[in-house]
Amino acid sequence: MNVKLRELKPGFGAEIQGLDFTDGVSEHSFRTVKRAVTKYGVVVLRDTNLTDETQIVLARKFGELDDVKPYISAGRKNRLKYDELFDVSNIEEDGSIVDPNSPRGQANKGNSLFHVDSSFNPRRAGYSLLLAHELPPLEAGGKTAFADTRTAYDELDQDTKDMLLSNNYVAAHSILHSKKLAAPDFYAKTDPTQYPMGRHRLVQRHESSNRMNLYIAAHVHHIEGLGEKDSKALFDRLFQHATQEKYVIEIEWHNPGDLVIWDNTCTMHRVVSGPFMSKYRRDMRRATVHDSSSQAWGLNEHTDIRQGLP
Repeated sequence: MNVKLRELKPGFGAEIQGLDFTDGVSEHSFRTVKRAVTKYGVVVLRDTNLTDETQIVLARKFGELDDVKPYISAGRKNRLKYDELFDVSNIEEDGSIVDPNSPRGQANKGNSLFHVDSSFNPRRAGYSLLLAHELPPLEAGGKTAFADTRTAYDELDQDTKDMLLSNNYVAAHSILHSKKLAAPDFYAKTDPTQYPMGRHRLVQRHESSNRMNLYIAAHVHHIEGLGEKDSKALFDRLFQHATQEKYVIEIEWHNPGDLVIWDNTCTMHRVVSGPFMSKYRRDMRRATVHDSSSQAWGLNEHTDIRQGLP
């Protein structure tokens, strides 16, 4: 294989060309991708020829898979064949485009905020593998942006680092909090405090790279041990710092078969909405790997009870 890697930003994001999975997933291909994701946080693979089945095979090499059963239990119908694939498309079961004003359309607005996958669950997500099946024209929008939370931590001033480390803050993550931020009118009567939250350390060591990291996301409802005003002020300060342009890359989706893999424990991501996205079908399918680090469960009870929305 003639495999080539191109760095997207110094130390963050890489594009790999030359990996083709038509004949399955080899151990060599997996190791190549795993090393790149560990170093760069986000990796783009073009023209992979992956199918639903081989996407799942590749994802399983990273670890134990999450599934969409909580969403199905909440009332969503799964148009995909496998529960191990999250349908992050704008397509209904009958093939029509999701109405932006429908409950699902309103919930999808939360994807436009920088977040990490499944931090609101007891066991958080490690890797995510997002595969394009059908794409709108480039001018319609739909790029995916990623923020480098390891370098964002590195470049905090020393006083802030010392303050964060000495307090060892815990952040409470809620899927309903981020949805309410993105669609306040639709979720006006929803009180996130009446639902379970995932509790995770705000500052952590990213174990596979041995670098310090800000584990932060729009899902953070509050920081424990602080009053509402001080909690919001600290979160806003750190979130604005971590999402500065210098820490962010935006990835364009070129063709069906493009795959993006990222590590949720050292990056944030969001969908960059375009002016015409709601006019075109966008079929994207994500396999999500449970985190296997020592911090996977945060300060949460070890339970399989997870949050899902219809």
